[in-house]
Amino acid sequence: MTGTLLAFVVRLATGVRMTHEAEDPSPRVYFSNHSSHLDALVIWAALPGDVRARTRPVAAAEYWTRGPLRRWLSGRVFHAVLIPRDPAHMKSADPLGSMLAALDAGSNLIVFPEGTRSETGEIGLFKPGLYHLAQRHPAVPLVPVYLENLNRILPKGEHLPVPLIGQAVFGAPLPQITEHEPKADFLKRARQAVIRLASGNLVPSHE
Repeated sequence: MTGTLLAFVVRLATGVRMTHEAEDPSPRVYFSNHSSHLDALVIWAALPGDVRARTRPVAAAEYWTRGPLRRWLSGRVFHAVLIPRDPAHMKSADPLGSMLAALDAGSNLIVFPEGTRSETGEIGLFKPGLYHLAQRHPAVPLVPVYLENLNRILPKGEHLPVPLIGQAVFGAPLPQITEHEPKADFLKRARQAVIRLASGNLVPSHE
């Protein structure tokens, strides 16, 4: 009930519409550009209830365990896969293993291959995590998502959203990784799949 209400509030506040994603019980990975702390929440809120219930954002542990509200949201509502980013814990952490375990358990994932938020809205180069997921789970659909305007709705460093209209554009699943596809080629086509969803081609590729 809390998740349903929160998803409604997020859609109301950002203008993002609910998708008609197929309620397929097999796991999938949603990958997107990243420019705001709202990004994972908006993708999660845009999914139908049955899909949303088994979809887990992959997020930075340091941010989502800071304070009781964030801990409650990440643990009890989003069931997020939390990845440590601080050097003291990164060596002992296994982020890929945590994500693979979630997929093996039947969960969908929301990931941000840029690894950090863009302050300009430009889509940065993708880091190799998505490639390793595709290698280990080649049959899992990788669904590109383009998020528009969220960096303006909740700019970096701000805590209250600005009343602007955002958009989440879901694309067709990426063609499966081939056996001998180089990592750089795969990451380039994954990034281009998100860029192609950008309305009006406003986001430069710099390829």
